[in-house]
Amino acid sequence: MAQDSEKRTPILQVQPVPFYRRLIVAAAALKRAPLIPTIILVLLIFSAVFAPIIAPHPPTKNDVMHNLAPPAWHGEGSWSKVLGSDQLGRDVLSRIIYGTQISLALSLLVIFLGGGTGVVLGTVSGYLGGRWDALVQRGVEAILALPTILVALAFVFTFGFSFWNVMFILCPGVGARFARMVRGETLSVKERDYVALARVIGSPTHRTVIKHIVPNVFNTIVVLATLEVGQVILVESSLSFLGVGIPPPRPAWGLMVAEGRQYMTTAYWITLFPGLAILVTVLSLNLFGDWLRDTLDPRRRQL
Repeated sequence: MAQDSEKRTPILQVQPVPFYRRLIVAAAALKRAPLIPTIILVLLIFSAVFAPIIAPHPPTKNDVMHNLAPPAWHGEGSWSKVLGSDQLGRDVLSRIIYGTQISLALSLLVIFLGGGTGVVLGTVSGYLGGRWDALVQRGVEAILALPTILVALAFVFTFGFSFWNVMFILCPGVGARFARMVRGETLSVKERDYVALARVIGSPTHRTVIKHIVPNVFNTIVVLATLEVGQVILVESSLSFLGVGIPPPRPAWGLMVAEGRQYMTTAYWITLFPGLAILVTVLSLNLFGDWLRDTLDPRRRQL
């Protein structure tokens, strides 16, 4: 009996959690997601996808005969323009809805390009170490040391401002943050027993990274991507507010806040409602990211 029990005892006690099981746990945990942030994010995605259908007016249509119209609940307001109109008579609600498209599209592109590059560099840097690691980390530190606003001003004055230029401005900073975070997780994962065993049996480097490293840093990537979406929206709004972001007449939230600042005392709604859209979106993304981190962290839940 003693010999049989010894035979049944596994040699390697620590095993990686299968990737599919992580996805199942995450999907099952969605029912415990924070209600209000989740509803807000769903509404934002719905607004971005169906903006041409749900927006009551075209976002760039001028109506100077009804400019600076107050919101509907004011005495002189109209339900045709629920949140009022701006200095050119454009419907504020419609511009906020269409602004969702710009904010989410820009954030997803920046996360996909900049974050994807950072994940590759961070994983390879942490796993290989040595000179490659030192080279990548010096580059990351140099990028993070650059002031985003100053770089954006120099870039815009050189190449002009557009949606794509804003995207290229934001990609390096996002990629650097992804690279630093993923590299730290990779350094931890590569010291675990199953990675050491893969090396011992002669598993190729690329196979070890894809099969053992990437699935175990996936949680960090998902959480960081969720948090970075809010950061990208905030930075893009700041750039648009300063006039070096999305060019007019496209309805970017930061640009709407900038256009209405001279009417703060007479038409507060031009600035207030786009500002609230930025606040609510970023706050919801941060709360959802915090919940996602707690859910995906194996030290904070029972598998």
